[in-house]
Amino acid sequence: MHQFFVEKSQVGKEYVTITGSDVNHIRNVLRMKIGETIRISDREGGNYFCKIAETGENFVQADIVSVDEEGTELPSKIYLFQALPKGDRMETVIEKAVELGVYEIIPVAMKYCVVKLEGKKAAQRVQKWQAQAETAAKQSKRSLIPKVSEPVSYKEAVAYAMKLDQKLVPYENERGMAATREAVEAVRPGESIGIFIGPEGGFAPEEIEAVKGEMKLISLGSRILRTETAGFTTLAILMYHIETSCPEKSN
Repeated sequence: MHQFFVEKSQVGKEYVTITGSDVNHIRNVLRMKIGETIRISDREGGNYFCKIAETGENFVQADIVSVDEEGTELPSKIYLFQALPKGDRMETVIEKAVELGVYEIIPVAMKYCVVKLEGKKAAQRVQKWQAQAETAAKQSKRSLIPKVSEPVSYKEAVAYAMKLDQKLVPYENERGMAATREAVEAVRPGESIGIFIGPEGGFAPEEIEAVKGEMKLISLGSRILRTETAGFTTLAILMYHIETSCPEKSN
């Protein structure tokens, strides 16, 4: 079943009106027919199973068959503070993080980051990343499209994270999984969670010192993971814990 996103204003009592680029995608790429079932999310938590009723040059009308009350979102909002990686690794990070349930991705410029993004170049890259987040959200049947923020400094990222309930920092020099298990098990469904992922060169000592006592340093095992792998691993662990801790999700 294909997934599409609309604005809340496009959802009526009995039908949803799809406009924009999705119209061409439905009509000419997917070649969907009248009567086919699709899933539509309104970006605000509303999810609907619909049947295509009418297609026009600039719109597709889909009748609402039922409301998806359960949805697909985690009961906790996870914020991924990802150090800017080299090459096209950010695209991979975004795709997989969205699939795993991330709420927002915040690219962070850290001391050992090779990539530098500023001004117009940063804005163009974020626009591309946001489009990738939308594609991944459609593929994974998300109820919302995670936001990809403008790149921020490490100091700005730490200040932003301080409002969150839980803050986790996978750190390559941290040893032992007991603290990791304790930190993960302390997370309760509904809490907001920040994950800080360092760059290819790792965290600078002063970056770790800046968050000691404020964030929980954890280990992801005895092997050194790539920056993109560290994010996936932490998200997967949290997703499993949160979903199995929430009665509505575990049944």
